[in-house]
Amino acid sequence: MRPDLLAVVARFQEDASWVADLGFPALVYDKGGDWPGGIPLSNVGREAHTYLTHILAHYPEFPNHVLFLQGNPFPHLGEGADTAFLVAKALELLDRGACFGGLAWFRARCDRLGRPHQMADPAKKGRWPGWGKDIPVGRVFEQLFAGPAPKTFLASAMTGNFLVSRQRILARPPGFYRRALELILADPKDAENTGHALERLWQVVFNGNKRLNRADYPG
Repeated sequence: MRPDLLAVVARFQEDASWVADLGFPALVYDKGGDWPGGIPLSNVGREAHTYLTHILAHYPEFPNHVLFLQGNPFPHLGEGADTAFLVAKALELLDRGACFGGLAWFRARCDRLGRPHQMADPAKKGRWPGWGKDIPVGRVFEQLFAGPAPKTFLASAMTGNFLVSRQRILARPPGFYRRALELILADPKDAENTGHALERLWQVVFNGNKRLNRADYPG
């Protein structure tokens, strides 16, 4: 029986033809402007903008699980990964009863400034305005959640490719996602690395701990 699963794909200029081979429904949000059947979005805010836009547009009507993916997730899934590998990984998480799971082959432990990181990698200079700066993981945490930021984070959904259950999405009220989207839109070109910070916080966003919800989210 086909799982109650939807893929949400954040595309820029990647070849997303692989989506047709997933075997379950998918929505391609297109920031490149040239993907047939794609849902057009402005090219701002990295994949976090895409994911938050989708959640707010569909809240609270989600399938049992949503698979959030970059336009070309495969380099992050492991050597030789292809669509079949991606589907098998997602089904493995479903078989385990996972409510959340990152798909990348690696995790990252970092502090409140995202350190250690490779944001000053000379090979990436000029790719985005936030090159060379730290990642405001702690600051974004405290803008989104109740209480102080922990000293360290274990980012288990690096690269922004992950599976999450409907239950975990709904553990945060719509105002939470509005606040997160406001933060992203205030840094549209990622000059302050807000999008990179959310990449290191997805496991907190979707951990199901409602005690982290604030009382002052926008209505």
